[in-house]
Amino acid sequence: MKPLAQVATLGLGLMLSACSMVGPDYHLPADSAMQRKDLQGTLAGEGDNVVSAPVPTDWWRLYQDPRLDELVRQALASNTDLRVAAASLSRARAQVEEAEAAGGFSAGVKAGAQRLQESGQAFLLPEKVPVANIGEIALSASYQFDLWGTLQRGIEAAKANADATQAAGDVARITLVADVVRSYTQICAANEERGIAEESLALQSQSTELTKRLRDAGRGDETQVTRSQTQFKSLRAELPRYQAARQAGLYRLSMLLAKPLDQLPAGVADCAALPHITQLLPVGDGAELLKRRPDIRQAERRLAAATASIGVATGELYPNISIGATVGTVGILKDLGDPSTNRWGFGPAISWTVPTNGARARIREAEAGTQGALAHFDGVVLNAIRETQTSLAQYTAQLDRRDALADAEQSARLAADQTHRFFTAGRASFLADLQATRTYTDVRAQLASANTQVAMSQIDLFLALGGGWESGRTPPAEHAKP
Repeated sequence: MKPLAQVATLGLGLMLSACSMVGPDYHLPADSAMQRKDLQGTLAGEGDNVVSAPVPTDWWRLYQDPRLDELVRQALASNTDLRVAAASLSRARAQVEEAEAAGGFSAGVKAGAQRLQESGQAFLLPEKVPVANIGEIALSASYQFDLWGTLQRGIEAAKANADATQAAGDVARITLVADVVRSYTQICAANEERGIAEESLALQSQSTELTKRLRDAGRGDETQVTRSQTQFKSLRAELPRYQAARQAGLYRLSMLLAKPLDQLPAGVADCAALPHITQLLPVGDGAELLKRRPDIRQAERRLAAATASIGVATGELYPNISIGATVGTVGILKDLGDPSTNRWGFGPAISWTVPTNGARARIREAEAGTQGALAHFDGVVLNAIRETQTSLAQYTAQLDRRDALADAEQSARLAADQTHRFFTAGRASFLADLQATRTYTDVRAQLASANTQVAMSQIDLFLALGGGWESGRTPPAEHAKP
């Protein structure tokens, strides 16, 4: 008995030494990009056109456009990508419930009947065993202990994966909102710029007719007429581009809202004024950005899940221990329930897989996966800062260009007004008046294009800031404690 006692003592010591959570406890690494102080402060690229105020939850409402608000509301309610995200989240939450249900108490019942011919030699009998009707009824119960915390690590991994799936849905949500606002802006811009192009075309048509009359009167030549006609045809060739941009925006809205074109909110197709924000854009700071961006949260939760998977893999090094009991009756069908057919059992069970080479390889695999998840997390953080700083710089540059063109537009309008007054007073020709007006419309077209680029830069900036995922979000589930 002495060797057996030594083995038992060794096994008990091993169990007691390992009665703790296997694998590392998760915490944000101190050397991760998320912890860098230089990423926590004011965002580089900020100018006088933004403020460090918190980013509003529903940033698109800053445009104060009820039609745009309705488009976003409908998109959040019916978009197919959000439906996919919701289904993925439901699946992830079910996996959490599955992980929480593993281990612990379980019970079962078994009942059956069959007409049976047993082998006589199986019972060392030379004669044939009679055919009999055999029945069985049994109840069983067991409890699996989680001495090493393997099951708890599995729950941690499942919850972290569910949180990451929730964050992925938030990414889809903010991307959807930005796409809706961008498509609506594209429609409005196309209609506005087409109107300006049609004005320029009408003026060029007048210029062409005047050039023809001057030629017929001997005050011009065919070269001037040809040049004027070329300009007219060039302007006319631009009109289909605006129509195509308008239709592309409408088709994209139809897809984003999962509705046919004729069911889009009234007036969307005819919008001819860009949505405009009158206040300085609130952008917050670096610390708020890192907490707000859902792609950062998604990567961080993937890192947490990968860390927990190390514990799951480590748990395979240790035995599974459970205790169970069975009670039932088995025998001739008509005798079931008699004392001679009753059976019961009670006791512990241990299962242990050796050698553990495969388990150790899986631990190394999980550790490598965690290192990869950390590198990905750092990359997402750095990319978020880069995207935001780039968007801020581009927005500032687009505003500067827009302001310069606005000054040029005022000068061109003043010149056109003066030339028209001179023409009315007989001090300038009609052609000079027409040319000044055409120059003004050209600058107007450039200014309209610059305003469109500013509007698109605003949308890109809000998308980079990561705001808007809270709207229409599926509420988190309350996970039961294991």
